Amino acid sequence: MGKLQEFDIFYTNNKVVYGPGESVSGVVRIRTSSALHYKAIKVNCQGSCGVSTKINDTTWNLEERYFNSTLSVADKGVLSPGEHSFPFQFLIPAAVPTSFEGPFGKVVYRVQASIDTPRFSKDYKTLKVFYLLNALNLNEVPNIEQPSSALTSKKFSYLLVKTGTLMLKTCSDLRGYVPGQVIKLSTEIHNKSGKDTGCVLASLIQKVMYKSKRPMFDLRTIAEVQGAGVKAGKHAEWKEQIIVPPLPQSALAGCSLIDIEYFIQVSLKSPEAAVILPIYIGNIPVNLSPSRTTFSTPERCGAAGPPSVTPSATPNVTPSAPPAQEELEGDLCAGGVTGSEEIPTKSHSQLDPSGLPVAMSPSAFSHAPAAALPPSLGWPDASAPVFCLSTGATVPFFTEGSAVPVPTSCPLILPPEYSSSDYPHEPPPTYEESCSTMGSSFNSQQ
Repeated sequence: MGKLQEFDIFYTNNKVVYGPGESVSGVVRIRTSSALHYKAIKVNCQGSCGVSTKINDTTWNLEERYFNSTLSVADKGVLSPGEHSFPFQFLIPAAVPTSFEGPFGKVVYRVQASIDTPRFSKDYKTLKVFYLLNALNLNEVPNIEQPSSALTSKKFSYLLVKTGTLMLKTCSDLRGYVPGQVIKLSTEIHNKSGKDTGCVLASLIQKVMYKSKRPMFDLRTIAEVQGAGVKAGKHAEWKEQIIVPPLPQSALAGCSLIDIEYFIQVSLKSPEAAVILPIYIGNIPVNLSPSRTTFSTPERCGAAGPPSVTPSATPNVTPSAPPAQEELEGDLCAGGVTGSEEIPTKSHSQLDPSGLPVAMSPSAFSHAPAAALPPSLGWPDASAPVFCLSTGATVPFFTEGSAVPVPTSCPLILPPEYSSSDYPHEPPPTYEESCSTMGSSFNSQQ
């Protein structure tokens, strides 16, 4: 580095996670071996989002900037040999999106320091990123504490001459979760045919849309659980659960270029049938009333449950499944429930090789320490690990402290087939397409 022995940025108290409206402060530390002439020493703080149509492309097709502030900490002079410190402080605006990084775009925040030297001399630059968490409070989403359900029917042919009908219904205990919580699923399958079905599969899926000139879709299976098939002419129930791993929140409030959605898909391969439950992943958990337990396995899978949540209640999150049909509900759940069979689970991506669920501390799923949230949104349990990594298309969020952040991996959470290859992916069916599909299958049944 020649004359410059050290040129680095240090955040106050080593804090790297901030919230909207907070101040980013620290010092720029410079150490020189001999006198260094400069025209100016500047510190810049910037937050921006960029998207591209190529994987890991650093040249963005579209970009939006949330703030860009520059502070001159020293004007024209000479740095004597030794160590020098220049303090800085920047205010983060109140309406900025959470940090995010994916294959086709990112929301990134950073502080950059530069030393402008006289003509024909080398300029120096250094930068350090920080992470921003704009917490999503699930309690602000209407009907978030209500169960969610979806239902479909399938009429199919087998052995060339015989026909059969299959009805598949799934319901979840809530419509929104935070990392570390458990999604409890209850599935009913009514096989009105003489043919056994294939295995049933429940998947937690992340869909990220990058809104460039040619929109890109990134679909990722975060976790999977597989159950056995249903015998011919039988009614069966399957109760399973999926632990929500560290994931970025649904939507990115304040960002118009990247949109994040999550949904549970329960499907059969033979005959082909699937239902989709849109869910929200947030940072502040649902406050359940004392009279409502988190989930009581109903005798009838959500037969008395409310319809699906209206997508207009929360911006940037669009459900991809139609509301449940009451007539099909009655057909599925009426009669035969008392004699229904239980579907055994064959495999689960969140089990370790010993066959036991992965032991994870609830604090291991904290995206940020309590200090990173506004005082009114602090976590009830401030204990958090030194670092934690979010799976899927995202970046790690680190806690405060003197420890150096080290990226980690969480292989037990990800299923073997987890992959980010074969881009772009087609998005799941829209709300309108799902409704028309449901209508056609329902009419063919009549």
